[in-house]
Amino acid sequence: MTDTTTTTGGPTDAQLAAGRRAYELDRAHVFHSWSAQETLDPMSIVKAEGVHVWDADGKKYLDFSSQLVNTNIGHQHPKVVAAIVAQAAELCTVAPQHANAARSEAARLIAELTPGDLNRIFFTNGGADAVEHAIRMARLHTGRRKVLSAYRSYHGGTHLAINVTGDARRVPNDDGDSGAVHFFPAYPYRSYFDSATPEEETERALKHLEDVIVLEGPANIAALILESIPGTAGIYVPPPGYIEGVRELTAKYGIVYIADEVMAGFGRSGKWFAVEHWNVTPDIITFAKGVNSGYVPLGGVAMSEAIYQTFAQRPYPGGLTYSGHPLACAAAVAAITAMREEGMIEHAATLGENVFGPELRAMAERHPSIGEVRGAGCFWAIELVKNRETREPMAAYGGSSPEMNELVGALKAAGMLPFANYNRIHVVPPLNISEEDARRGLAIIDEALALADAHVVS
Repeated sequence: MTDTTTTTGGPTDAQLAAGRRAYELDRAHVFHSWSAQETLDPMSIVKAEGVHVWDADGKKYLDFSSQLVNTNIGHQHPKVVAAIVAQAAELCTVAPQHANAARSEAARLIAELTPGDLNRIFFTNGGADAVEHAIRMARLHTGRRKVLSAYRSYHGGTHLAINVTGDARRVPNDDGDSGAVHFFPAYPYRSYFDSATPEEETERALKHLEDVIVLEGPANIAALILESIPGTAGIYVPPPGYIEGVRELTAKYGIVYIADEVMAGFGRSGKWFAVEHWNVTPDIITFAKGVNSGYVPLGGVAMSEAIYQTFAQRPYPGGLTYSGHPLACAAAVAAITAMREEGMIEHAATLGENVFGPELRAMAERHPSIGEVRGAGCFWAIELVKNRETREPMAAYGGSSPEMNELVGALKAAGMLPFANYNRIHVVPPLNISEEDARRGLAIIDEALALADAHVVS
């Protein structure tokens, strides 16, 4: 794989001054998501390149977060930047009813990558509206309303997507009228079924799911949406047989199976789509983030021929002004091409097998604060606990803690931009990170975990 990371030096004085000005304006005018506004002290990013970012003080950070786990090709990839510039010079924007070369080529490339017959692509602006439209399609296709989704999941911040979401962010927004029905997922480390083995977890979780389907009434259920590997919910990889069993149940009861690949897709797990780990073909895939690494906002829905045929002669009642925006699609074409040419998906798989997996498991042996490590490719979670026997989390579900804040502060002080959620540190760098930088990042985490170890109680 070609490492596209370059080192052209730190930010200029002008960039630093612009960063300080950006902070002032941010505090005066910007309203942030998921935050109490007056408690914030946001980092001002003035430069980004490869796997690094710089703040307004000129401090350099190794980006082990890929921002929101979306910059799969790293920052400022020259091929993607060049494609956006070239597209801007040719055709900046066009209404979605017109064909344009960037959208058509992006759709072709994505259809080449999706499993089975998921060859029809509807473009959205991001992951949440991809989920909204996928569910709308499923409801219209089946004539049913209910949607099954797992607890400990995340599907987006728009109204239906947040109600389908199964983590704590749903609760303040849950109106109870969205048609969402939640079920317990297969999560061996914190099993809801008192399972002792992965095999037991699969068997019991699938029985629970079928019970929910039967009790809710299969004739009422339009879709089941499931993250192939849940992302912000904990990167808990489903145990063997679970995804295959979900596919069988949805087929048995005529339920549309939506694989949410917004975070796990486009190489994050070492496969183009995480569902490929189980050789399963869903009816619909939702995607965003890694499709073009967020260089220009883009998401989408890849649908089967059966779903497509529902709207072959019947108008689909939905659309977006920026569906298939030329700049976003040109970025997707360049990003997918770069990932292929530079072997990024294969590199991510190799890093997972030879670096992240072995090193994190060795780290777990050294640190009593680590309850479990799990993941695939460049998609790993370190679950931190105060007690390995009781599995008491280092921060309560749905919140943070002084212990986690201390750890995150130490990682930033050491020159890392981490991804932390509740009681976990996620290891989610760009897919084209070098082995040297990957090991350097793990070493930073290894050293900082001494702080977490100090809070372990027997």
